[in-house]
Amino acid sequence: SSGINAEWPLRPGIPPHRYTPLKENWMKLYTPIVEQLKLQVRFNVKTRTVELKTSPETADVGSIQKAADFVKAFTLGFDIDDCLALVRLDDLFLETFEIADVKTLKGDHLARAIGRIAGKGGRTKYTIENVTKTRIVLADSKIHILGSFQNMRIARTAICNLILGSPPAKVYGKMRTVASRMSERF
Repeated sequence: SSGINAEWPLRPGIPPHRYTPLKENWMKLYTPIVEQLKLQVRFNVKTRTVELKTSPETADVGSIQKAADFVKAFTLGFDIDDCLALVRLDDLFLETFEIADVKTLKGDHLARAIGRIAGKGGRTKYTIENVTKTRIVLADSKIHILGSFQNMRIARTAICNLILGSPPAKVYGKMRTVASRMSERF
């Protein structure tokens, strides 16, 4: 129809540690792609990829990219319900960066930086998520953030400050100030 209907053009790969969650959540992943975005989807067992293709009913050309982002967010470790927001809303983005991009840390220093980001029982991470209205996944030394552009910037700044060694209380204070300024703007 629009020239992009090649033979399964988009193939987001699935890392081995996400096969089991993919199998368990396949219907939750499959249903929005087929029913809301009107795309065709299949899991290729040989190449271990999710293959996406437009169908004659596909209305929006950009929906195939939305579906690819949806699958990618799931493979990065985001909860399936958080990933669904990528399908429903237009102004959500994914960002990935490594601790090494902010500061070169090795051994115990790296472990402590990850610990500062997570916090005791995950409290620091949840606080950053709730204040900035984003979702964060800590995967070893990689950090994935899902949210609107402005909110991701606030969360990234807070995480970078924690990596650089700021105590969590100081980061909370700065974050609340920025978040309250943001809410005053709108």
